[in-house]
Amino acid sequence: MRYSYKKHHVTRFVVNIIGIYTALANMNEVANPEAVLTTADLPEHIHLYGDKGYRSDNNEELLKRENLKSSILYKAKKRQALTAHEKLGNKLIGKTRFKVERTFGSINRWFNSTGARYRDILKMHTQNLMEAIAYNLYRSLGILESKPIKTAK
Repeated sequence: MRYSYKKHHVTRFVVNIIGIYTALANMNEVANPEAVLTTADLPEHIHLYGDKGYRSDNNEELLKRENLKSSILYKAKKRQALTAHEKLGNKLIGKTRFKVERTFGSINRWFNSTGARYRDILKMHTQNLMEAIAYNLYRSLGILESKPIKTAK
């Protein structure tokens, strides 16, 4: 028997992971955005980027209630292709969103995190938390190097 889990990150642009949520793999993204959002203290009126799995009317209403701006990719509906406006919107969103997606790739590459190591969701969540902490520590050195500290003369 194979155990599968999904990890959802709340990432502050490309700097660091500020929230993490672990769910069973058979749970659809549309069903749990509220749980993902509660993992981080987000300021109002910021853009929230997400893949098209999060696009639904309920989720759009949730973002309005939370005073967040939706930058979730549009998805085509059954027998209805994306409009030119939606395609352009996806292209513009993708220019920022790909930077956040690098978080998952970096964790997989740096820490060999390619699958579930545990059978219990609490243990998997702990693994995901440890990877997020390690990612933040690894990235912090590069961030500090790229922004030198100004000293008084």
